[in-house]
Amino acid sequence: MGYRLLADGVAGVHYAYLAYLLAGGFVAWRWPRTIVAHIVAAIWAVLVIMHEVPCPLTAAQNALRERGGEPPLPDSFINSYVRGTFYPADHEVEARVVVAGLVAVSWAGLLLRYNRRRLSRAGTRRSAV
Repeated sequence: MGYRLLADGVAGVHYAYLAYLLAGGFVAWRWPRTIVAHIVAAIWAVLVIMHEVPCPLTAAQNALRERGGEPPLPDSFINSYVRGTFYPADHEVEARVVVAGLVAVSWAGLLLRYNRRRLSRAGTRRSAV
């Protein structure tokens, strides 16, 4: 039973990663230093999609499931838990476009906020002189 709970915990980490992938750029609006972690998360997502890099979380979940007496996932985490649940199974391309769009909008917003702050600070310095 312990291994099954740990496997469920790894699935929870998977869901947390997906949530961070969707929202992490917006989190960086408040805490700009977190953008580095979000860039890493986005690069990982692209690698998994474009080059089918095996996910270590899926490997860990499968190992824990097997030690707990359950079969490994029949497919990837996305194919097992997300596709067909959070978006229709036959709309995977559209789902990827939406995720990429959210990431792009969050990064563009962060850049705009950064530039606005920088211009604001430069204007404050000029008026103080």
